[in-house]
Amino acid sequence: MKKTLTFASIHFTIAFSVAYILTGDILIGSLIAMIEPMVNTVAFYFHERLWQSVTYLKKHNDATGIKTTSFAFVHFSVAFGVAYLLSGSWLVGGMMAAIEPSINTFAYYFHERVWQRRQTPVSIKQATQA
Repeated sequence: MKKTLTFASIHFTIAFSVAYILTGDILIGSLIAMIEPMVNTVAFYFHERLWQSVTYLKKHNDATGIKTTSFAFVHFSVAFGVAYLLSGSWLVGGMMAAIEPSINTFAYYFHERVWQRRQTPVSIKQATQA
Protein backbone atom coordinates (compact mmCIF):
# COMPACT_ATOMS: atom_id res chain seq x y z
CA MET A 1 0.00 0.00 0.00
CA LYS A 2 2.95 2.36 0.63
CA LYS A 3 3.92 2.01 -3.02
CA THR A 4 0.42 2.99 -4.14
CA LEU A 5 0.30 6.00 -1.80
CA THR A 6 3.68 7.35 -2.88
CA PHE A 7 2.68 7.09 -6.51
CA ALA A 8 -0.66 8.78 -5.73
CA SER A 9 1.10 11.83 -4.29
CA ILE A 10 3.33 12.17 -7.35
CA HIS A 11 0.35 11.70 -9.62
CA PHE A 12 -1.80 14.32 -7.89
CA THR A 13 0.90 16.96 -8.15
CA ILE A 14 1.39 16.37 -11.85
CA ALA A 15 -2.36 16.16 -12.56
CA PHE A 16 -3.12 19.44 -10.80
CA SER A 17 -0.35 21.28 -12.62
CA VAL A 18 -1.40 20.07 -16.06
CA ALA A 19 -5.17 20.44 -15.47
CA TYR A 20 -4.84 24.00 -14.22
CA ILE A 21 -2.59 25.01 -17.11
CA LEU A 22 -5.01 23.47 -19.65
CA THR A 23 -8.24 24.85 -18.24
CA GLY A 24 -7.13 28.09 -16.65
CA ASP A 25 -9.93 27.40 -14.19
CA ILE A 26 -8.90 26.62 -10.63
CA LEU A 27 -12.16 24.78 -9.84
CA ILE A 28 -12.27 22.52 -12.90
CA GLY A 29 -8.50 22.07 -12.76
CA SER A 30 -8.73 21.09 -9.10
CA LEU A 31 -11.62 18.69 -9.70
CA ILE A 32 -9.74 17.00 -12.54
CA ALA A 33 -6.63 16.89 -10.39
CA MET A 34 -8.49 15.27 -7.49
CA ILE A 35 -10.68 12.81 -9.40
CA GLU A 36 -8.28 11.67 -12.13
CA PRO A 37 -5.50 10.59 -9.72
CA MET A 38 -8.03 8.88 -7.44
CA VAL A 39 -9.39 6.84 -10.34
CA ASN A 40 -5.86 6.16 -11.56
CA THR A 41 -4.73 5.17 -8.07
CA VAL A 42 -7.43 2.52 -7.99
CA ALA A 43 -6.43 1.47 -11.51
CA PHE A 44 -2.77 1.38 -10.39
CA TYR A 45 -3.66 -0.90 -7.48
CA PHE A 46 -5.49 -3.35 -9.74
CA HIS A 47 -2.70 -3.09 -12.33
CA GLU A 48 -0.20 -4.12 -9.67
CA ARG A 49 -2.47 -6.97 -8.50
CA LEU A 50 -2.84 -8.19 -12.08
CA TRP A 51 0.94 -8.16 -12.60
CA GLN A 52 1.39 -10.12 -9.37
CA SER A 53 -1.28 -12.73 -10.07
CA VAL A 54 -1.19 -13.55 -13.81
CA THR A 55 1.52 -16.14 -14.47
CA TYR A 56 2.63 -14.64 -17.80
CA LEU A 57 2.90 -11.14 -16.33
CA LYS A 58 4.69 -12.40 -13.20
CA LYS A 59 7.45 -13.75 -15.46
CA HIS A 60 7.95 -10.23 -16.84
CA ASN A 61 7.48 -8.31 -13.58
CA ASP A 62 11.06 -7.02 -13.71
CA ALA A 63 10.60 -5.71 -17.27
CA THR A 64 9.98 -2.14 -16.17
CA GLY A 65 9.46 -0.86 -19.72
CA ILE A 66 6.74 -3.39 -20.53
CA LYS A 67 5.01 -2.85 -17.21
CA THR A 68 5.17 0.92 -17.66
CA THR A 69 3.67 0.69 -21.15
CA SER A 70 0.77 -1.42 -19.94
CA PHE A 71 -0.03 1.09 -17.20
CA ALA A 72 0.28 3.97 -19.67
CA PHE A 73 -2.62 2.60 -21.73
CA VAL A 74 -4.80 2.47 -18.61
CA HIS A 75 -3.70 5.96 -17.64
CA PHE A 76 -4.41 7.55 -21.04
CA SER A 77 -7.96 6.17 -20.98
CA VAL A 78 -8.69 7.39 -17.46
CA ALA A 79 -7.19 10.84 -18.06
CA PHE A 80 -9.24 11.42 -21.19
CA GLY A 81 -12.45 10.17 -19.62
CA VAL A 82 -12.20 12.23 -16.44
CA ALA A 83 -11.03 15.44 -18.14
CA TYR A 84 -13.70 15.20 -20.83
CA LEU A 85 -16.51 14.49 -18.36
CA LEU A 86 -15.52 17.38 -16.08
CA SER A 87 -14.66 19.97 -18.71
CA GLY A 88 -17.12 19.00 -21.45
CA SER A 89 -14.33 19.62 -23.94
CA TRP A 90 -12.89 17.01 -26.29
CA LEU A 91 -9.85 19.26 -26.65
CA VAL A 92 -9.17 19.44 -22.89
CA GLY A 93 -9.83 15.69 -22.60
CA GLY A 94 -7.47 14.95 -25.48
CA MET A 95 -4.74 17.28 -24.27
CA MET A 96 -5.03 15.97 -20.72
CA ALA A 97 -4.81 12.41 -22.06
CA ALA A 98 -1.71 13.25 -24.10
CA ILE A 99 0.22 15.41 -21.65
CA GLU A 100 -0.56 14.34 -18.08
CA PRO A 101 -0.15 10.55 -18.57
CA SER A 102 3.05 11.11 -20.55
CA ILE A 103 4.61 12.98 -17.65
CA ASN A 104 3.22 10.46 -15.16
CA THR A 105 4.50 7.55 -17.26
CA PHE A 106 8.05 8.85 -16.83
CA ALA A 107 7.36 9.36 -13.13
CA TYR A 108 5.94 5.82 -12.93
CA TYR A 109 9.06 4.36 -14.55
CA PHE A 110 11.38 5.98 -12.01
CA HIS A 111 8.99 5.20 -9.15
CA GLU A 112 9.02 1.54 -10.21
CA ARG A 113 12.83 1.52 -10.37
CA VAL A 114 13.07 2.93 -6.83
CA TRP A 115 10.70 0.24 -5.52
CA GLN A 116 12.66 -2.49 -7.31
CA ARG A 117 15.87 -1.29 -5.67
CA ARG A 118 14.17 -1.25 -2.27
CA GLN A 119 13.08 -4.86 -2.70
CA THR A 120 16.35 -6.21 -4.08
CA PRO A 121 18.25 -6.31 -0.75
CA VAL A 122 15.33 -8.17 0.83
CA SER A 123 15.28 -10.71 -2.02
CA ILE A 124 19.03 -11.29 -1.75
CA LYS A 125 18.79 -11.61 2.03
CA GLN A 126 15.94 -14.13 1.72
CA ALA A 127 17.84 -16.14 -0.89
CA THR A 128 20.95 -16.40 1.31
CA GLN A 129 18.89 -17.51 4.30
CA ALA A 130 17.14 -20.29 2.36
